[in-house]
Amino acid sequence: MIEALIDFLRTLTTPERLIKLLTTVFTGWLGYALLFGVVFAETGLLTGFFLPGDSFLFTVGVVAGAGRLDLAWVWAVLMTAGILGDSTGYWLGRRTGPVIFRRPDSRFFKREHLIRSQQFYERYGGRTIIIAKFLPILRTFVPFLAGVSRMRYPRFLLFSVSGVVGWVATITTLGYTLGGVPFVRRHFDKVILTIILLSLIPVISESLRARKRAASPEPVRTAPREEAS
Repeated sequence: MIEALIDFLRTLTTPERLIKLLTTVFTGWLGYALLFGVVFAETGLLTGFFLPGDSFLFTVGVVAGAGRLDLAWVWAVLMTAGILGDSTGYWLGRRTGPVIFRRPDSRFFKREHLIRSQQFYERYGGRTIIIAKFLPILRTFVPFLAGVSRMRYPRFLLFSVSGVVGWVATITTLGYTLGGVPFVRRHFDKVILTIILLSLIPVISESLRARKRAASPEPVRTAPREEAS
């Protein structure tokens, strides 16, 4: 099963394989339904953090640039999926937050990801919802944490729409624009790997800072001395 999953993820990030999938199995509106499902699962389901968000959007942009998908429809479908996914995560957190926090680790769920996302959220507040759209793992858990913290939904939705629109438009446009560049097509695997590594840098950096803070001893506080009268 794991091998089949890995092969499917490779299909989502390889233009030729994705084109073949969209022209043989997921044709017409089914193709857009597939795109919707991938983005919705990553943003709305806590077990979807492993899906290739940035590299997937870039690949979809490349496929649209090749004339296999309509970019306007891609934007409409993926932005809708991202916004609905965020809202699903928000309400899941609002209704079942304490239960999820107590859930033990499994193959597709790690409490460590949730805790680190919480630390990131507590540090940056509401704007985390926008920032997290460009960060793997965080984009899955931050909407959930906004629900747990009971952020007002209209405020959450404003941040969510802003983040999703910016994320989808930016990454798919990069793929649409650069997909036809010969260098990019010749070294597509390396380009995708670079995108993944760049998106992981903030997560790794924040994780290292968190470990450093945890390892640092608390400063010893001494009581102020009373002045002699």
